[in-house]
Amino acid sequence: MGKPTGFLEYTRVSPSKTAATERVHHFNEFIQPFEPKELNKQAARCMNCGVPFCHSGCPLGNIIPEFNDAVYRESWQEAYEILSSTNNFPEFTGRICPAPCESSCVLGINQPPVSIEEIEKHIIEIAFDKGYVKPRVPVLRTGKKIAVIGSGPAGLAAAAQLNQAGHQVTVFERDEKPGGLLRYGIPDFKLEKNVIDRRITLLEEEGIVFKCNANVGVNISINDLTRDCNAIVLAGGSTIPRDLPIPGRELNGVHHAMHFLKQQNKLVAGSDPLAKKNIESNVLDHLLSAKDKHVVVIGGGDTGSDCVGTSNRQGAASITQFELMPKPPESRSTIMPWPTYPMVMKTTSSHEEGCERQWAVATKEFIGDETGNLKALKTVELEWKSDDGRPSKFTERPGSEKIIPCELVLLAMGFVAPEKDGILDTLDIELDDRGNVRATEKEFKTNIGKIFACGDMRRGQSLVVWAISEGRECARKVDEFLMGVSYLESKDSSLLV
Repeated sequence: MGKPTGFLEYTRVSPSKTAATERVHHFNEFIQPFEPKELNKQAARCMNCGVPFCHSGCPLGNIIPEFNDAVYRESWQEAYEILSSTNNFPEFTGRICPAPCESSCVLGINQPPVSIEEIEKHIIEIAFDKGYVKPRVPVLRTGKKIAVIGSGPAGLAAAAQLNQAGHQVTVFERDEKPGGLLRYGIPDFKLEKNVIDRRITLLEEEGIVFKCNANVGVNISINDLTRDCNAIVLAGGSTIPRDLPIPGRELNGVHHAMHFLKQQNKLVAGSDPLAKKNIESNVLDHLLSAKDKHVVVIGGGDTGSDCVGTSNRQGAASITQFELMPKPPESRSTIMPWPTYPMVMKTTSSHEEGCERQWAVATKEFIGDETGNLKALKTVELEWKSDDGRPSKFTERPGSEKIIPCELVLLAMGFVAPEKDGILDTLDIELDDRGNVRATEKEFKTNIGKIFACGDMRRGQSLVVWAISEGRECARKVDEFLMGVSYLESKDSSLLV
């Protein structure tokens, strides 16, 4: 908790943002930090609630009231130590997490919840500024070699934990730099890549080896890794995008969101967005641009929002975003009671910058010109029927078809499964009914003895915070497999409790 009466004295305040008219001209982060006095007030709102539901709301099991109290007392090293005991990368989650912990905040029953995510970001950034974040090099090495395949949040978390256990960890990444989705799927205006580079440097100083442009199964032999390593962690993510196989799908101008976002991220980084197509992921043979185009984003999630923000910065003539589901309510309803995560109306900073949003819309056809380029699409409105208040089935509304002019469509409808070609097929890794790697949540072990899986590759498309949690929990099981016992932190076994 913070101040015993803080929740009665202060209300939730959001940090200020650079004006939309200004921030659309650059790709830098634009959320300003709290002033020290305001940060103190926000931490003070954490109440002595008895049972802190935020613990269970957080996939990492962050010890939230304790670090809030430390922030209130301005005990920054203590706050950092508490936070980093459960979260390897709070600089990531403090920027891009949808904050399920806040949905579980007891104060949120009848007031705005505590600003947990923003406080988390301030803790780690202040810790870096004050020099509290230092490489932790293991004193002893076990002699065990581990290959982590994939350097997204799950792979990085698994690598960090296994290295702390004293194992020699090598991370294989098919793209030119580590980070996976963090680097190539999330725009710089939400997560500047120097934040990732700062963490990667720390991990390297701690002893982790990163091998990039190393596509296991393509230019790196998986059989060599299985022979040379004592354990392998598969953390390649869920990377097959959901497609929209309707007439006109082959037209020039219809692309998956990740093709679009990765190009822009590489351009911001000064890299060649068309290089290494045979090794890297999501590389096209031509540049995409929203400049002066009418853009339609199909998909209403965070990736769709990132496409909106990127299109605004590229100078799109107009942006329209479609969502198949009906418009969500503004606040919790009876079907989403506290402390569950509420599916309520969400307006992101990208939407604030300019975007027409349409709900309950299905795309029927992509329409091209005589040269094979996209010029419009055909849509139809949907009528949803509810089952116990939840949208369950829909029918097309007669006479609601429309033709919408557009030159660029970005498909942001999520991901269905990990890629099978290469590692999974070569090793004959078992898959579950959804096409993900079959490995239980408690053991993370595949059907091959020394091969483990975590993150979206195992659980399916999910949140960055869940990926970090999976990487941490998987690391403990790998450590137990190699050593018989593990002293690594986990949600079920904490050194602080």
